[in-house]
Amino acid sequence: MKTTSGPEPSPPPRRAAEYVRMSTEHQKYSTENQSDAILAYAASQGMEIVQTYADAGKSGLRIEGREALQRLIRNVEEGTADFDVILVYDVSRWGRFQDADESAYYEYICRRAGKQVQYCAEQFENDGSPVATIVKGVKRAMAGEYSRELSTKVFAGQCRLIEMGYRQGGAAGYGLRRVLLDEQGQPKAELKRGEHKSLQTDRVILAPGPAEEVETVRWIYARFLKQRKSEREIATELNERGILTDLDRAWTRATVHQILTNEKYIGNNVYNRRSFKLKRKHVANEPEMWIRADGAFDAIVEQKQFHKVQGIIEERNRRYSDDEMLARLNKLFLRHGYISGLVIDETDGLPSSGAYAHRFGSLLRAYELVGFKPDRDYRYIEINRLLRAFHASAVDHVMDEINRLGGTITRDAATGLLTLNEEFSASIVVARCRQTNAGTLRWKVRFDTGLAPDITIAIRMDRSNEAALDYYLLPQFEMRTNRLGLTEENGLMLDAFRFDTLDFLFDMARRVPVSEVAPW
Repeated sequence: MKTTSGPEPSPPPRRAAEYVRMSTEHQKYSTENQSDAILAYAASQGMEIVQTYADAGKSGLRIEGREALQRLIRNVEEGTADFDVILVYDVSRWGRFQDADESAYYEYICRRAGKQVQYCAEQFENDGSPVATIVKGVKRAMAGEYSRELSTKVFAGQCRLIEMGYRQGGAAGYGLRRVLLDEQGQPKAELKRGEHKSLQTDRVILAPGPAEEVETVRWIYARFLKQRKSEREIATELNERGILTDLDRAWTRATVHQILTNEKYIGNNVYNRRSFKLKRKHVANEPEMWIRADGAFDAIVEQKQFHKVQGIIEERNRRYSDDEMLARLNKLFLRHGYISGLVIDETDGLPSSGAYAHRFGSLLRAYELVGFKPDRDYRYIEINRLLRAFHASAVDHVMDEINRLGGTITRDAATGLLTLNEEFSASIVVARCRQTNAGTLRWKVRFDTGLAPDITIAIRMDRSNEAALDYYLLPQFEMRTNRLGLTEENGLMLDAFRFDTLDFLFDMARRVPVSEVAPW
């Protein structure tokens, strides 16, 4: 007897991962919109999305800082990726790399491991055909060119605002404050540290700060001009008087020198002294490339005084011949065994690091002329300085955000311990990123066991130690040691405490009005 079989079973859907990215320069393509488009594409192609890699608010110019893309590539290379296809909205979301070959390289890594990359919104099939290869190459070049064009347009817009007398980023500095103006140019409010404008039509200018700070700035100029005090001597006097900088720190030779040389104190708005376009290396620009608007702000120092100070500083630097400057630099090198811009600026009787860079073309060239070759070990000291500054700004950000959300936060002046809403204590530590000889990344978190905070907020720095990679909120009762070593992947027991932002902490500290939670 002949039997009839039922319909053939449908093949299981192909397993796919999605990669989404939203950069600050292209907000209209949110990660949610990309996910919706990718989900629709996956359904039409018989695919099931089993994993999401998301880089929110990350520039596509470099892979540094794009933790999700790095994790995706790492999972593919290590063979732990449980999917066959990687779905991306379009070529630009994969990246706007300035070298199109870099974009191709990361895709090649995936293809080599048997993982196909598909661009859901593109009009070509990424099937390796000659047409797809050509079109994809053009798209990659266009993605990089978009960033270059955008950089040019943004720079032009910033220059125009500078010439109109508006401030473009950066802290006001000691003795000054940032003031927010509306679109009619009327003052709205003073921006406190960490605050930013919320409306695109608003503008920011500088204005004199508290009277005591203004008087201190004028006192610094007077001590330098009339008493012929050096920057270090002035810093010592300020510290002895208990006066702190705008960042609530002790004064140094460099911070005094900055006040004596910055034109904002005579009301000039100067921009483009240094460049960092397309996230390439920092460049010190020649004065003819600076963008300026003289007399844009209210001055707190007389122009005559300011120019006399510049004359003294220039003459102090000019009186040394090249050989004399190098001899002094060599003496500093022999004394410390290393040189850095910070060490130069904090040494009396030595021209500034800027003077060395200007005279010899760059600081590195000056280093070479005295036989000093910086390497990772010597950069360690400079990185330490940057990490200290980053820690201070991180503490300020946490305090400002919690206050903005209606919570309360206090900081112990002696220990730095934070107390949130009088409910729990927290300590903020910054973990430097170190690269092993094998190329893997490592971090060490040191707990302040003497203070025993309820939570340690450990900020892991990125590969360059310039920005935060992620955050670990580590409860004291879970930690059994005073030091913790972290790798790129740390297992569920530790990574359960990992967050991409500090929003979870802020949600814990946020205070909600009774009207929002009351049942009536």
